[in-house]
Amino acid sequence: MNKHISSNNNPLVKQLLQLQSKSKLRKTSGLFVIEGRREIQLALDCGYDIQTLFYLDEIPLETLPKRVKQYVSVSSGVYQKMAHRGTTEGQIAIARMPGHQLSDLIIQTANPLILVAEAPEKPGNIGAILRTADAAKLDAVIIANPLTDLYNPNIVRSSVGGIFTVPVATGTTTEIISWLKSHNISIFAAALNQAENYQLSDFKSSSAIVVGTEDQGLSDEWLKAAQHVVKIPMSGLIDSLNVSVAAGILIFEAKRQRGF
Repeated sequence: MNKHISSNNNPLVKQLLQLQSKSKLRKTSGLFVIEGRREIQLALDCGYDIQTLFYLDEIPLETLPKRVKQYVSVSSGVYQKMAHRGTTEGQIAIARMPGHQLSDLIIQTANPLILVAEAPEKPGNIGAILRTADAAKLDAVIIANPLTDLYNPNIVRSSVGGIFTVPVATGTTTEIISWLKSHNISIFAAALNQAENYQLSDFKSSSAIVVGTEDQGLSDEWLKAAQHVVKIPMSGLIDSLNVSVAAGILIFEAKRQRGF
């Protein structure tokens, strides 16, 4: 199906704008927004259901991604109203979000490497973690006690498609600890106190690297459950790293030990 929109007052345009700004609507509708040709294609390749694809009317229809339920061409004025980024190649879409229950998470490898982030607050940090997870080809990213929905537009944008390519699940800290134990996955909790240098740790067996927030760190529940507490030594006066940077350092040390 194909149609054309030249007015910002069109209901489809209003729906997209509301999905960008309202977390409650994303949650109740199960829909979210993807900006950019590359990100839309990644979502399709990873099995996401694209409900509506909006595209600049100057783009030939035959060059657009396939397997989309509805194509809508829009004028440049309408597109500028909808797009947050300047480099989206004239494409923006409404997609249906899959479930991210911990019980649905399937680990494909016998020796998994997983990242757990407890209560991350900033969407940009979550996006950066997912981007790193894709680069390292992690088996999963699990968000404990999430404070923002996974399809916040800032997460989708900053992950550069990592939200689609990496298996992601959410749950409470208690649920995730139980799940890790049931799958015989060792917990490596990142902390400053009573911790060993991360370079001395052995990440070669099934491992979950767990990071907390920059201001609060990890909860006591994680520290008590962990088989290993690790730290990244720092030489400066500031005693914390950005959580996505810390996660990246630990992840790639684990990958180094595993021979990538």
